[in-house]
Order: sequence, then C-alpha cells, then structure tokens
Amino acid sequence: MKKIVISFVLILGALYTNAQTVIEGNKLTDNWSIGVNAGATTPLTHSAFFKNARPAFGLEVSQQLTPIVGIGIQGMGYINTTLSKTAIDVSDVSLLGKINLMNLFSAYSGTPRLFEIEAVGGVGWMHYFMNGAGDSNSVSSRVGLNLNFNLGEAKAWTLALKPALVYDLDGDFNRAKSRFNANNANFELTAGLTYHFRGSNGQHHLAAVRAYDQGEVDDLNSAINRLRNEVNDSKALVERDRNVINTLRQQLEEANNRTPIVETVVEEKTQRIPEITVTFKQGRTAVDASQLPNVERVASYLNRHPEAVVAIRGYASPEGSVTVNERIARERAEAVKNVLTKKYRIDGKRITAQGQGVGDMFSEPDWNRVSICTITENR
Repeated sequence: MKKIVISFVLILGALYTNAQTVIEGNKLTDNWSIGVNAGATTPLTHSAFFKNARPAFGLEVSQQLTPIVGIGIQGMGYINTTLSKTAIDVSDVSLLGKINLMNLFSAYSGTPRLFEIEAVGGVGWMHYFMNGAGDSNSVSSRVGLNLNFNLGEAKAWTLALKPALVYDLDGDFNRAKSRFNANNANFELTAGLTYHFRGSNGQHHLAAVRAYDQGEVDDLNSAINRLRNEVNDSKALVERDRNVINTLRQQLEEANNRTPIVETVVEEKTQRIPEITVTFKQGRTAVDASQLPNVERVASYLNRHPEAVVAIRGYASPEGSVTVNERIARERAEAVKNVLTKKYRIDGKRITAQGQGVGDMFSEPDWNRVSICTITENR
C-alpha cells in the first residue's frame, strides 16, 4: 500500500510540473495521426511460442491530447494458420489510452524526443470467425508499451516497436472466475509506422510556449506601442530630411548649370575701361577653355594700349576653410596672369595678381569663383 501511495504522489507531482508548460496546438482538429501495424501474435501459455505464432496486422487512428496523454482506436486482424477455412480467424477493435512516460517524468521541451516510451492500455471488442454459422464475440483488454522512434526534422513520422498482452476477458471466466487469465491471453509483437498530421500551430506535434501573466502582456503591449510611435516619428523625420535633401540637390544642380553674370566696370585715371571677369569651376584654379576669350580681350587691349596696366584680383566662393579659399583665390589670379604672359606675351611688369579670399561681389555665392581684371591706362 505504501508503494502505491508513493507512486501516486510521484505521478501527481510529474503531472503538476508538466501542467506549468503552456501548450500550443491542442485544438480538436490538432495532433491526429494514422498508422499501420504488422507483426505476430502467439498464445501466452500451453503452446510453443514461435511455432504457434501467426501474422497480425492492423490500422490505428490516434490523437495526442497533451504531451502526456493520448487516445486512439485500433483495429487488428489475425491471419488464420489452422485448418479453418476463414482467412482471418480473430479481429480485435480496441479503444486505447496512452501515457507518454518520458514526458510524464521529464518536462516536455516542445519537440518530441528521438526516442520515447508510451504505456498503452485499453478495452475492445473481439470477434471470432468460425466456419459457417456460430461466430462469437468477447470483450478484450490490451496492455503494453510503444517504443517510439520519432523521425525527421519535423518529427512527422514515428517508427515503433509494440509489445502487448491481449486478454479475452470472457474466455473461461465461468470456470476460472478470472478475467485476466493467462490461459486466455496472447502475446502480440508488432512494428508500426505512424504519420502525424500538421496542426493549427504549423507543426506535426504539440509546441511548448512561454506563459505570460496579464501584467507582462500589458508591459509588452505598451513597449510595442511605444516602439511603433518611435518608428512613425522616425519615418516623419526621414521624410522631412529627404525633402530637404531633394531641395538642396535641385538648388545645387541649378547653380552648377547657371551661367555666371559678367559685370563690366571701367576704371581709368582719365576714362573708364571695362573690367573683365574670368570665371572658374568649383574648386578649380586652371583657366577653362571657355574663358580664354575673356583673357584674350585683356591681352588685346594691353597690346593696343602700351601704357595700360592690369590688376588681377582672384576670389573664391565660401565653401571650404579660410586657408583653402585664400590659396584658391591667389592661384586663380596667378592663373590668369600666366595665360597673359605665356600665351599672349604680355610683359609681367604690367600685371599684378593678388588673391582676395572669399568674394562677396555677387548675391549668389557660386558666382564669386572669379578673377576680375581691372585695366588702368596711364595718360
């Protein structure tokens, strides 16, 4: 009695431990399986074990209610090896209950183990086929084990070895007064192949999920809503910055494509002579071929007026550092001077070239990338 109580307490403890796991995919339509069995059966007593064995085959439909408990219905037929003219001499249809011993005493991880042991028990209806009239029926009982090998990454298939004892409960009860009489029992050994249908959780088996209390759920919902708002705010900022970038890109393109305005200024001691402007590309200090006509105008005037001199002032637009802009402004003035002296043979003594840093003559900063040539005629 003491051992029974201890075993009962252990089972209750194991059930309570497994009850703490929340299972997903245990709807009425989930965790169904179908399998075929084939093997042999032989009388348990008063016969040669292997000599009197006969083939057995069957079909089983089951549902796993929890990781521990399953139910099923199984139909078995036993091939006649006697002189009787019936092909099948006995059939047995049983309603089965299954206990997964591995999950009973060790928590279910969410995926079936490669190897598991099930305890199986059930009652059924046994039918004896006779030559001619006179078939008989009995109540049967089945106890046994399923030694399961769960195969595949998805655990959709199970290959099992199934030893069992099958009792004819009516048998010789009137004489022996015992339902579970070894003289009316058969030992059955079959191998089974079972396919597990996919359930509502997308798996071929029950899935373990973490249980959250309402406080945790509320906290998670708050965090999700906060993150969603942050994402929406970030999208608005990105869209605003994208619009600014597009506007700046458009303005830059327009500035690069715009032809600089050339302003003419005349300065003489006795009369005004046009100022000539030579423009430069951004960051460049070499005189572009398109600007050579302006330089040639300066050279032509100097050639026609031997007493005239020219002052070249180089400027830069505001991009970049002060040091860089000063260098660029100076080099632009020197570039114009070099063209006058080398290409047009103008005496360098008639030319002064100075850098003026960042220019502010024009309203558009990009237009200040110039060298301005001011001609003075001494009379």
